[in-house]
Amino acid sequence: MEAIQGKKIVYLYRLLSEAATADGAALAFTTENGRTKSKEAESTATKDGPVRTPGIAEAELTATSILAKGDTLIDKLEKALDNDETVEIWEVNLMEKGTESDEGKFKAKYFQGYLTEFEVVSNAEEHVEVSLTFGVNGNGVDGYATVSEQQQEIANYVFADTHKTGA
Repeated sequence: MEAIQGKKIVYLYRLLSEAATADGAALAFTTENGRTKSKEAESTATKDGPVRTPGIAEAELTATSILAKGDTLIDKLEKALDNDETVEIWEVNLMEKGTESDEGKFKAKYFQGYLTEFEVVSNAEEHVEVSLTFGVNGNGVDGYATVSEQQQEIANYVFADTHKTGA
């Protein structure tokens, strides 16, 4: 067993409307990402004690980054919030490579959802920080995402892409 460092889990984003023309991209200067699943349950009192009925699972993804000058991805994501546009999100584990049939790919989870919260914090003594929260449709799908060698190197520093899905 080997522990996975946080920087080896990268999140890539793309507007679904740009799937045929744009690569997925990472936020510049990401400091933290998170994925949360939750499910509420209702209790019904019975003579034998409470019976719990599980509700529907909900997932949220979060990202925090330092705002980069000229960051067009942040601008696109903010407009996606305003216009209720679907966003694609990949959670890629760079520590787990694909098999021979998935060469150049890494274990990933794929999600579609909406940006539900966008926050910019500008402290007088620190860099401007952007925090994002995405509400996920469904539970996401497991698979393998393509990440080139160049993208892997870049992901260790600032930025990474995934390949286009169409012409």
